[in-house]
Amino acid sequence: MKLVLGRQLLEFARTIRLEHSLFALPFALGAALLAEPPCPAPAALALLVACMVTARTAAMGFNRVADASLDARNPRTRDRAIPAGRLGRGTALTLTLLSAAAFVACAWGFWFLRGNLWPGLLAVPFLAVLFGYSYTKRFTVLTHWVLGLCLGLGPVGAWIALRGGLALVPVLIGGGVLFWTAGFDILYALLDLEVDRREGLKSVPSRLGSAGARRVALVSHAGMLLLLAPVPFLGMPGSADGRVGAGSLAALAAMAAILGLAHVRARRETPEAVAAAFFPLNALVSILWLAGVIVDVVLI
Repeated sequence: MKLVLGRQLLEFARTIRLEHSLFALPFALGAALLAEPPCPAPAALALLVACMVTARTAAMGFNRVADASLDARNPRTRDRAIPAGRLGRGTALTLTLLSAAAFVACAWGFWFLRGNLWPGLLAVPFLAVLFGYSYTKRFTVLTHWVLGLCLGLGPVGAWIALRGGLALVPVLIGGGVLFWTAGFDILYALLDLEVDRREGLKSVPSRLGSAGARRVALVSHAGMLLLLAPVPFLGMPGSADGRVGAGSLAALAAMAAILGLAHVRARRETPEAVAAAFFPLNALVSILWLAGVIVDVVLI
């Protein structure tokens, strides 16, 4: 019994791609450092990480359950755990709901830790957005930006959890994450262009074709850089006195270069080659941003 449960947990961890938490987590941690420089208290930081991981686990688990029948008809995804029969749909849904409950509990933890009710009050609406994304591809081409919204809410939520309110800086960071995620998701969706058309699913590649999708992804990534550009001037401790975040500016320049390289590759290489670089490029972009914030807030 324990062996079977262990295998199911391992399959669940594999199917939700737990390592992809690296995408949005560094942006949320960067927002946390800016919210409470030089660093939030260890308990608050641990609670924040727990919220991010459990929320993403619940969202990805729900997506795999909702898309199981679609995945079974897609040659690229038919070997995923649920359609391949290695993970039961009921088991996946149970683990998803447990992750969602853990997220809600962690969000309410800020009430006990700091007297901040907002994370707990917003936890269920936040989950509704995360779960709702899984169905957007069935009716709107904006599905890529809805996914971006799901990840972009991370920095905003981190700021609210620590500050108890909202400000321009986390909105800019969240907006940057929104457009960054959408751009890469469009490039990744090139893999399923024909399948999406056959299934009647909405995506930018299925609507505009490969060339049009690459152009839209480029515009979305340009939007990301434009939104993040003011943060080194507005978000640093002492910015009201004219301090500029040199580390964040350097990180932005490096991120722009990486994104530019990704789009050059997207024009010259096959969608499969672009997808193969999906994880390392995205992880590098987010880690660079966090590194820039650390330099500005912690080291300087």
